[in-house]
Amino acid sequence: MKRIITLVVLAVLMAMPFVAQESTRSISDKEIIKKGWNFGPLPVVGFDSDLGFQYGLCCDIFNYGDGTRYPSYDYKINLEASTYTKGSSVLRCYGDFKTLIPDGKLFFDVTYFNAPKFEFYGFNGFASPYVPDVAYFLSNGPGAVASSVPVPEGKKSAFNWMSRNQFRAVVSMQKKISGALNWTAGFAYYNIKTGTINRDKLADNDAEKQAWYGDQMTLYDLYRDFSLIMPEEAEGGNVTQLKAGITYDTRDHDSDPTRGFNIEATFYYAPDLLYRTDTYNHTNGGIVFMGSHYVPVVGDKLTFAYRLGAQYTLFGSVPFYFMNNMNTMFFRKMYTEGLGGNASVRGIHRNGVIGDGFALLNAELRWRIVEFRFINQNWGFAVNPFFDCGQVIQPHQFDVQKKLATPYYSGEDEHLHCTAGCGLKLVMNHNMVISFEAAKPFSANDGTGLWTNIGFNYLF
Repeated sequence: MKRIITLVVLAVLMAMPFVAQESTRSISDKEIIKKGWNFGPLPVVGFDSDLGFQYGLCCDIFNYGDGTRYPSYDYKINLEASTYTKGSSVLRCYGDFKTLIPDGKLFFDVTYFNAPKFEFYGFNGFASPYVPDVAYFLSNGPGAVASSVPVPEGKKSAFNWMSRNQFRAVVSMQKKISGALNWTAGFAYYNIKTGTINRDKLADNDAEKQAWYGDQMTLYDLYRDFSLIMPEEAEGGNVTQLKAGITYDTRDHDSDPTRGFNIEATFYYAPDLLYRTDTYNHTNGGIVFMGSHYVPVVGDKLTFAYRLGAQYTLFGSVPFYFMNNMNTMFFRKMYTEGLGGNASVRGIHRNGVIGDGFALLNAELRWRIVEFRFINQNWGFAVNPFFDCGQVIQPHQFDVQKKLATPYYSGEDEHLHCTAGCGLKLVMNHNMVISFEAAKPFSANDGTGLWTNIGFNYLF
């Protein structure tokens, strides 16, 4: 990890001359300058290896004012209602208001996630082995060690499944201090309900499926039995966060940047207001750093972009149901969880690497191949090969005897999880980005297939 951080620091120092360049995107004489309100209703048709096919409706609503700020907008509101074929569904509304606060911006996000099959791969990355195509059955009652059985053709293992429903409400604001330096503040509330999977629903009134799923143990069940997940937090809870920080932003644009820096440093504090007792208290606090740099290689056509991030718990105890949360102030992706999935290290199965603290690195080339005008909109088509990596840097602590009680904790030292892949992007008005990405992990413990995702926005 030290070697990677050194390389990133060197890259920043070598690229510093680019910071002095003009930080406004050049607009072609042929490009249509957008003014006033612009509506982008779209059917939601996507795919994610972790979630399945996605379908639903969404609408991007932009206000460009008098057009003098284009391609930047004054207001953006997004509405989405969608579901996935593996059972999850989403209701979301978020807004980004850049002129409501003088020399600042206001962001809000209200989302409800329903996930009857939510991934759980244990804690601390490589310390928790991933064994695909194996099911576990418990024949000697709770607390006994489950025996493994190869999954027959046509059936599935439920071992890494649990259920989770989450309501999320976030409000964040930013205000200029001087130049590109800003202070930020925010409030977040999460209501999370977790539990074991609904085996009857998986069986779908089929007697054979009922016999198969009905007696299967899951990793979540075993962690509860061995108290690796504490009883007080096993079924979820509420999290209230207060956040404050600073940002440094010299990007030429938010959604489709080609030059500049975007650096966020945030302190968060989560008091345990509802579940606190003499023996149980999940009040905690920590820091988050996310730094992105966009280096123009060939004008606005080819950009080298990289992001270095870390999250670290400074004090207190984070409940298991919130350890995967990435505590950023402003969201670029609908899911703000990792490591793994489409918001952090692409190619690792979702929530595959979680602990009390993590670090990550994303690096990619963004090549805008062609630009064109269609239905009175400005379009661009781009390709972005990438490399991602990350790891737990602050392991979740266990009682040693509890670790030894289960064979589903390898004890292997955590190290880098690496992936590589490529993406395609269709960009409208430099603001709405339709994305396809595919990646492959370097280790089978992070996934055995090709991870793919069809959705919105660049990763950073």
